[in-house]
Amino acid sequence: MHQLPMRQIHLDYHTAGQIPGVGADWDPEAFIETLQRAHVNSINLFARCHHGYVYYSPTRFTRHPALTFDLLGEQVAACRRAGIAAPIYMTVGWDELAAQQHPEWLEVTPEGVLGQHSPLTPAWKKLCLNSPYLEYVWEQTEELIAHFQGDVDGLWFDIIHQGECVCAHCRRDMARLGLDPASPADRQAFARQVRDACRRWLYTQGVARVPRALVFFNSGHVGYDQTIHSLDAYTHFELESLPSSGIWGYNHYPISVRYARTLGKPHLGMTGKFHTMWGDFSSFKNQAALEFECFQMLANGAACCIGDQLHPRGALSAPVYDLIGRVYTQVEAKEPWCIGAEPLAEIAVFSVEAVGAEDGRVDTSHAGALRILLEGHHQFDFVDERADWGRYRVLIFPDKVPFDEALAARVRAYLAGGGSVIASYRSGLRLDGSGFALEEFGVELVGDAPYEADYLRPLPALDACIEDTEYVMYERGLAVHPAQGTQTLAEIVGPYFDRAWDHFCSHRQTPMDPANPQAYPGVTRNAQGNVIYLAHPLFLGYRRQAPLWYKRLVLAALRLLLPEPLVTTDAPSSAQVTVLRQPAQNRTVLHLLHYIPERRGLEFDTIEDVIPLYNVSVALWLEAAPNRVYLAPEGTPLEHAYRDGRVHLTVPRVVGHQMVVAE
Repeated sequence: MHQLPMRQIHLDYHTAGQIPGVGADWDPEAFIETLQRAHVNSINLFARCHHGYVYYSPTRFTRHPALTFDLLGEQVAACRRAGIAAPIYMTVGWDELAAQQHPEWLEVTPEGVLGQHSPLTPAWKKLCLNSPYLEYVWEQTEELIAHFQGDVDGLWFDIIHQGECVCAHCRRDMARLGLDPASPADRQAFARQVRDACRRWLYTQGVARVPRALVFFNSGHVGYDQTIHSLDAYTHFELESLPSSGIWGYNHYPISVRYARTLGKPHLGMTGKFHTMWGDFSSFKNQAALEFECFQMLANGAACCIGDQLHPRGALSAPVYDLIGRVYTQVEAKEPWCIGAEPLAEIAVFSVEAVGAEDGRVDTSHAGALRILLEGHHQFDFVDERADWGRYRVLIFPDKVPFDEALAARVRAYLAGGGSVIASYRSGLRLDGSGFALEEFGVELVGDAPYEADYLRPLPALDACIEDTEYVMYERGLAVHPAQGTQTLAEIVGPYFDRAWDHFCSHRQTPMDPANPQAYPGVTRNAQGNVIYLAHPLFLGYRRQAPLWYKRLVLAALRLLLPEPLVTTDAPSSAQVTVLRQPAQNRTVLHLLHYIPERRGLEFDTIEDVIPLYNVSVALWLEAAPNRVYLAPEGTPLEHAYRDGRVHLTVPRVVGHQMVVAE
């Protein structure tokens, strides 16, 4: 795969037409000196912004009214001289100037709102990608490529999404395809077609003129819906995820990267230097937070990108790049153990996005699975039906993955090939919910559990590492009947009654009634021993309330199916552990991360303090005894022992991020 530059900047430059002095402080020498001081080796530069203005000349389109020279041309030329890559940004979905000049190009919501917003709302107006506006976008892109005589490092197209538009163009084309503009399902299906066609068309046009250019289409998320019909339109993936924005949070990137890295293309993570969101001028992310976000990218086999926004006058902020430089200096030192590194995973979580069951940008069940597996220090990916499941020893279906015939057949083949499955709640049911799609699960559906909240008692065979007692299950589960040979690993006891207006007890759920054992189990293992079924939505519940017993139930199920995981450690659950392999160097690299996001403000989590760990024990599976084990990038040798297929060692100190190399 193509190696992406490891230390990138995404330099936003959305500049309102009312602002004077645009580019007045531009100094090419200062620009490059600032970037070099910050150890930057690639920067995305703006040709056209959300306000609709272009930043180069000559042009037959509208240059920013306060710009008097070819700013983009000089930026690119300066980067060329310094050996810094300079992909070029083009807005697509949002363009205020085009919205004003061509209101007939705006999306029209089913309620009749033009551009998705009231004219009085200070927000970007959305252009329809099925209108002549798309030709306008390409004409600007074509002019841009000609302006640089085809010498373009990359084309970065932003805001590639399409709403349920009912403009004249969309109504006409829906009717032509036999779709009903009055049907939400048809509108959504058509919107996906429009969006995917836009990507494929711009990619084909761009690559035909600039064959060597990187091409990326941004919509704020890289997932199943963004890639299933247009994967070939990307040369690589850039995972925009600003944890402090309140939109993505700290669970979004680790899920996204564990999915994107299975799709066979280079990828990078993109965070921001901002305290909050894009456009947060004169704000600074805490250094510990920026370190964690970048080092987490390295620990997942990704390159790094930090978002910034250039001041309208055209000068980079020295303090911002001092901050970035303190982080990128460390990234550069770590790169020899990160370039070409391939993450190792033995568990796969099937993405609920692949069955259209997600409940937000970060699905609740996804986030619960992420937290449990991260906190258990397991090595895992998120996958869909395109992945090679044979790479994984355990496949998890969290809470709400129904099986159609094709998915059921694949799971049956995976089990027959030696794999194991953990499924919870409604995962594994047929599409109509009438029963389980596979008899291999070893359970038959009875129906919804009779109580809103019941009580689970783990049996000794589960070895759940919790007290021998009953535990409340806050979410209603399913009642199932074990098939012959299926082992019950946890029993259910009901309450005295469900809470209702005419009979309730105390402040919350009704207590357990010892005389009310239930005939349905809470956890089962099939006769073949390769499927464990959890009757409650434990992943959703762990994300909502984080009961320790939920996590321990899932981890106990994993221990039964995966008794010898790739890595074990006594690090606390707040530490992240990932394992990568550098085939060219014949070495394995273990990453230990210890940064703790905190909700210090009301709106989002942040990281300020780095809490060191000491004397962390690790046992890592390796095919053969290593010749050398050491800390990177320090080079400090580590005492170690190799026995039973594992290298055993103790990491004396982890301050935020530590790499351990076995080669």
